[in-house]
Amino acid sequence: MLSDSTVTTMLPVKDMARARAFYEGCLGLKPGGLKPDGKFVYMVAGSTLALFPKPEGTKADHTAISFRVPDIAVSIEKLKHAGVVFEDYDFPGLKTVNHVCVLGAEKAAWFKDTEGNYLCIHEDIA
Repeated sequence: MLSDSTVTTMLPVKDMARARAFYEGCLGLKPGGLKPDGKFVYMVAGSTLALFPKPEGTKADHTAISFRVPDIAVSIEKLKHAGVVFEDYDFPGLKTVNHVCVLGAEKAAWFKDTEGNYLCIHEDIA
């Protein structure tokens, strides 16, 4: 029923200006505009990413959004150069090497936005 629908990812932010500076300056997303309800949107390859103000914030222990990239190593270097700080993990079943973890048929690397949302880039390897 919803297979042909576009998807909007909603991310809560405490500080819209700080979050926008990160999404536009560090991640390179092109601004789509402020909506009447206070959301700020970005178009990302046919999908929509919406930042919405939430003064108390929200803390999730999972990945809120993952961007598929063609070459994770190149993307990591570009993002690091833009100021993104990647997470590193060393847990049973989840270990990063040079910020990258191989998970089945993909490589993944995680970072947080300025509001504490976990974001990911991933590269399909199968």
